[in-house]
Amino acid sequence: MTGKTVLALVAAALISIVAGAPALADGQYDPGASDEAIKIGNTNPYSGPASPYGTIGKTISAYFDMINEQGGINGRRIDFISLDDGYSPPKTVEQVRKLVEQEEVLLLFNLLGTPTNTAVHRYVNAKKIPHLFLATGASKFGQPEKFPWTMGFAPTYSTEGKAFAKYVLANVDEPKVGVLYQNDDYGKDFLDGFKAGLGALADKVIIAEEAYEVTDPTVDSQIVSLKASGANVFYSITGAKQAAQAIRKAHDIGWRPLYLLNYVATSKRAVLEPAGLAKAKGIISAQFLKDPNDPGEDVEAYRAFMAKYYPGGDPDEGLNPYGYAVAFTMTHVLELAGDNLTRANIMKQAASIDKLVVPMLVDGITVSTGPDDFYPPRNPGPDPLRRRKLDPVRRAHHHGVGPGPFIRDLLYAADTSAGFQRANLRCSSYRSTAFCRFIQNLPVVPSTLAKRTAVSAVIRTPGRALTMPLTCFRLNSVSSAKRVIVSPRVSR
Repeated sequence: MTGKTVLALVAAALISIVAGAPALADGQYDPGASDEAIKIGNTNPYSGPASPYGTIGKTISAYFDMINEQGGINGRRIDFISLDDGYSPPKTVEQVRKLVEQEEVLLLFNLLGTPTNTAVHRYVNAKKIPHLFLATGASKFGQPEKFPWTMGFAPTYSTEGKAFAKYVLANVDEPKVGVLYQNDDYGKDFLDGFKAGLGALADKVIIAEEAYEVTDPTVDSQIVSLKASGANVFYSITGAKQAAQAIRKAHDIGWRPLYLLNYVATSKRAVLEPAGLAKAKGIISAQFLKDPNDPGEDVEAYRAFMAKYYPGGDPDEGLNPYGYAVAFTMTHVLELAGDNLTRANIMKQAASIDKLVVPMLVDGITVSTGPDDFYPPRNPGPDPLRRRKLDPVRRAHHHGVGPGPFIRDLLYAADTSAGFQRANLRCSSYRSTAFCRFIQNLPVVPSTLAKRTAVSAVIRTPGRALTMPLTCFRLNSVSSAKRVIVSPRVSR
């Protein structure tokens, strides 16, 4: 045997060994990942009572299309499989089992809904499938000690409830609150937070509660009952369909309480337009996302993205910036994972985010997580309640068209089960409301408001000021919008 023959045999053997060995040099993989692709599963309500929220799934799909066009994540294509669950928990179970057991996705991402995620909560944790950045603010989805494979994304519902409670106590003389809520974990989480914020006054302040089922055709009778109770404050804890019905009915029967609307139900296309824009005037609600018409490079990038990758979507619809922001966050986690695309490493990276600036979140809000902290959004810096002082509002001025101030930004602080959080919120471009008129006509800062809470922010308009205690709200814009048809599948 010649030397050349020996070398050839050795080379052939080496090639055979390398070819037959696991691809650890290129990457470590669990089912759903490979050298070529990363498979991500999702459920969204593309049909049924919550179908307006299906645009979130479309935005996410479009975002991943953009990432793929740009070369993917570390050279790997994202295969995003989004299935319709109709906002029905039994259907969610069926679709999630299909994604896990048949499609063999690497992870589940941004499944929408509290009852729907609850239905698969234990299953995905038993299977050790990452269940990440869910489209729900229910506090149960931030318990790493009990459910180490599940992580939420939106601010918790109880946070808003507590903040609204503090706002009511500080700003309404002799408040009498009527509450409409969805009769499941989603509605009860908001309501429990509201009661916790009221503390010992809850039984006195809340004079009426009306529940509804998701399948109820209307909430008209509940609104009539709440008006009859004599409530001067109305807290609407609803989904999109019921929120629109409540706004319309309250207006039609002449009920004009201080109207608080949970942030999940502030969609322009799904709520305000069906209700009637004129009937939605004066509603106060919370938001942690930028208005799609705000100035800023990230807003410009978002609108350019919508025009190119989701031309059938409405860039002014508030649900779409949410999809854009959460898809950015998921992409960041996958980039951090590198070539170690195991489910355990995906969870490790998701729980190791440090002050990530996410486009379309209000300036000052960042995303941070830790092994014991599965509540991502927050405002960096010292605990505002310990500081005893909030920074002044960054911008507040007259819009220049019509009466009233054009309040652009607010700050709020609220305690949550994960500790104290602080986030920037805004009072968006809507000026003809009773509250803005109240600010306009206010000659001095009411010292009584400042004394009623340890934390306050000052809103300044030309020649006037108002002290705002622990508050969490915005006044919604009700400008016109194009209609978007939601198809039963992810298509654009």
